[in-house]
Amino acid sequence: MTLTKWARVTSLLFTGLFAGFLTAVLVLELSLRGFDGSVYAQMRLVELDSLDKLAAATLLPALSITALLAYRTRRTNKRRPTLAALALLVLVVGLTIAVNLPINADQLHWNTAAPPADWADVRDRWQLAHATRTTAAVLAFALLATAWGSAEAEQRGQEQDHSPEPEGVDR
Repeated sequence: MTLTKWARVTSLLFTGLFAGFLTAVLVLELSLRGFDGSVYAQMRLVELDSLDKLAAATLLPALSITALLAYRTRRTNKRRPTLAALALLVLVVGLTIAVNLPINADQLHWNTAAPPADWADVRDRWQLAHATRTTAAVLAFALLATAWGSAEAEQRGQEQDHSPEPEGVDR
């Protein structure tokens, strides 16, 4: 397996895992909208216990390997979708640092029996940023999957062009 093919497979794998993880968290978060501040604060503390570790364990490899893939495909027709996917992952990092992580840090100190008066506004800001991150990650995954599918189709076409003609077959 070539380095480019390895990067393509691994980038797609980690970006897909990350996008799926974010989608699951989004579904969980949206299901909490009907509950009061105490329930929401309790769930956020549960989420903050280890989910940030899972996010880092999937996003950092997705980002670094997609950067490698962008470098490896810089002179091919896969450059644009790969660079777009990389830009979307960078957007996810930026949004995470600017919005989600500061809110996460504040929520670690929430009293679950008496959340702050503006807990719903904080929740809404976090969820809006998270929905944006999720959309960006899913789009990055779709771009990588599309680029991979077309790369595989091109490779199959090249292999057929170079294969010997079977006996008795006219083209």
